[in-house]
Amino acid sequence: MKTLDEWFSSRGWESHEYQRECWGAYLDGRSGLLHAPTGTGKTLAVWGGPLIEGESQERVDGEIARDDAAPITCVWLTPLRALAGDTALSLREPIEAMGLPWTVEVRTGDTAQSLKKKQRERLPTVLVTTPESLSLILSYPDAHKLLKTVRSVICDEWHELMSTKRGVQAELAIARLRAWNNDLRVWGLSATLGNLEEARDALVGNTPAKENAALVTGRMPKKTSIVTAIPDDMERFPWAGHLGTNLLGHVIERVDASRSTLVFTNTRAQAEIWYRQLSKARPDWLGTLALHHGSIDREVRERVEDGLRDGTLRCVVCTSSLDLGVDFTPVDTVVQVGSPKGIARLLQRAGRSGHAPGRTSEVLCVPAHAFELVEFAAAREGAKERAVESREPVHAPLDVLVQHLVTIGVGGGFVPEKLFEEIRTTHAYRDLTRTQFDWALDFVVKGGAALGAYPQYQRLGESDDGRYVPSRQNVVRLHRMAIGTITSDAALAVRYANGKMLGTIEESFITRLTPGDRFVFAGRVLELVRVRQMTATVKPSKRISGVVPRWQGGRTPLSTLLAERVRALIADDAPSDGPEMNAIRPILDLQSRWSVIPKTDEVLIETCTTRHGAHAFVFPFMGRLAHEGLGALLAHRVTRAQTTTVTITCNDYGVEIRTPKPLELSEDDWRTLMSPQDLLDDLLACGDSGQLARRRFRDIARIAGLLNPGFPGAGQSNKHLQASSELFYDVFEEFDPANLLIDQAKREVLEDQLEVERMRGVLQQIERERLVMIETERLTPLSFPLWAESLRAQHASSETWSDRVQRMVLELEEAASA
Repeated sequence: MKTLDEWFSSRGWESHEYQRECWGAYLDGRSGLLHAPTGTGKTLAVWGGPLIEGESQERVDGEIARDDAAPITCVWLTPLRALAGDTALSLREPIEAMGLPWTVEVRTGDTAQSLKKKQRERLPTVLVTTPESLSLILSYPDAHKLLKTVRSVICDEWHELMSTKRGVQAELAIARLRAWNNDLRVWGLSATLGNLEEARDALVGNTPAKENAALVTGRMPKKTSIVTAIPDDMERFPWAGHLGTNLLGHVIERVDASRSTLVFTNTRAQAEIWYRQLSKARPDWLGTLALHHGSIDREVRERVEDGLRDGTLRCVVCTSSLDLGVDFTPVDTVVQVGSPKGIARLLQRAGRSGHAPGRTSEVLCVPAHAFELVEFAAAREGAKERAVESREPVHAPLDVLVQHLVTIGVGGGFVPEKLFEEIRTTHAYRDLTRTQFDWALDFVVKGGAALGAYPQYQRLGESDDGRYVPSRQNVVRLHRMAIGTITSDAALAVRYANGKMLGTIEESFITRLTPGDRFVFAGRVLELVRVRQMTATVKPSKRISGVVPRWQGGRTPLSTLLAERVRALIADDAPSDGPEMNAIRPILDLQSRWSVIPKTDEVLIETCTTRHGAHAFVFPFMGRLAHEGLGALLAHRVTRAQTTTVTITCNDYGVEIRTPKPLELSEDDWRTLMSPQDLLDDLLACGDSGQLARRRFRDIARIAGLLNPGFPGAGQSNKHLQASSELFYDVFEEFDPANLLIDQAKREVLEDQLEVERMRGVLQQIERERLVMIETERLTPLSFPLWAESLRAQHASSETWSDRVQRMVLELEEAASA
């Protein structure tokens, strides 16, 4: 049996200082968080402690035959099922080299039923799984017997989990394991995160171990080469757009010069387009060019991943589906098409190349339009300083709590007093009150105030020994089907008539098509045959073109940190002589001639009139999320002050307000429109918060187990789930107004969608800044992208129907007489 140091020596490696620091902290019984660049040995840093402890224990106990493997000692949590297989291979390698009698297995939704059946009897020594699969194991009546020997939990890519409800699900599962083993050690890995102490605290929980928890920072400098493709002719380069295919030649040149390349795009639609463009431009790459995104069938994705590992693929066009954790050592170049929208995202993706200590990660940045040159320059400067974005943990979501109560109830039952204290050891529920807990308990036992007459919502009951257990057997089956609803999306399977699976596609897209329509998916042009039982049956099309699906959430917002840096570069408050700023200088000079370039303490307001109407462009440079709220607020306040129709358009740099006639607003008027006074009331009014809360409640109701997700292969449609959830919402509003899930829906709308506090900060900042009001003769380089974006605009109007009809009649009469 080898020691870990001996295995390192056999590979010609030397352990790094931060790796030894992690090993020592683990062996001292401490939990903690490791933050280190991608490709510097993070996995071995947190895995080394359990290996050393295991090797030492085996020497004490004597050699154990391989057919008598050690019981489960470690749970390795991964945010993506796609990472599980690769992670298991990485963990297994030192185990086999050291001669430890340990087994490593994967347990996710993709695991074969035969292996799941085997794991019901005995779990492997190391289990690689996801938060929802771990929760599923906790729902077994013998969960304590299966998991009581777990000594450590390791959360991979913790930054991806901690700011989501899946992260809360992981916290609750860890709390349950900790209740069974007071000495449990919890470690997390992250490569790109700003708020490290908060991330560590969220991982370790509200426990005594928090005081002694370690925060280890990898001090190995990871070299990252960030180069931007500069257009040959800036005069012909677009000021707006999102595809970037006009720089296809630059990408082909880089792929040709590399052994293996990942081409990252920000959306699945963009990935489909780039894959087809590369296929057309280089048909000789057939067989070495592939496509990878989350909607493509798992088996296809796995073949692509295998091709990357063994080096048989020259180029893979992908989305965030390959962002995390997977080690593809042959990849030596990454291409980022379009702005990464965040410094952390660019570093994460760059780290997919040169994925080994001492190697340089190389990324070619490909702008889709002119101002993305500035965004790449700002991201590169931020990357040099390792100034990355923070992720905020989720606080006390009661829908996840309700689901967890049922999970523990069907998993052997619980005593309320003990479970309440256990749940409060998590970071998410550290402030949970007994009133909130009792409400959640009453909701799963009696159905709450409104559903008490319906037995199907009485899921748990009190047994003779005071434990809460399932009230009937079918509760167990239905609940286990619903555990994955925290991550599930309403989607349709895409299959050929012979049953071959291609992947999944959002219902909102496919329902706009009729049989015979063509669309592009998984790199193919397909023809829709029929839609039935949540399945879209297709056949190959002989045509060479079709509609490209648009998946929801495709417009990634610029992070606040990157937006601030972009603003500084454009204002020349952070001078840069880099190639990007030199290339865009003529466009910025044009902006100066036609208008002005705002300073970092100024808000530019441009007004102009075109044949499309009167335009007012406001440029706070706060990012799309902030501008969407600001735009809705401005539309509400403008239409409240005067009778007009307002069209609102937002991008990362500003907001456009388009009206039929000029607004004639003074500086004081603009100050009033952008005042933080009465912000909450106005946001609730302009956002139609009731409808927003109803839509948000659908996901809350699914997680809380109110909506039956349907049996595999026969899921409920999006429309059906929405209708059912709205019925629950209305019932609770009328008969159970104190329902905490309704309160949660409203709170999530305010905090996540309307972002009240962030909006208040934006408006307070605008109050301190100088307004620069310019009337221009034409659209400027800054305003043109907003005008182009108006094709996807939202409308708000306080005109009556007759007023709008009369105005249209007058316009037609004027046009006819001209």
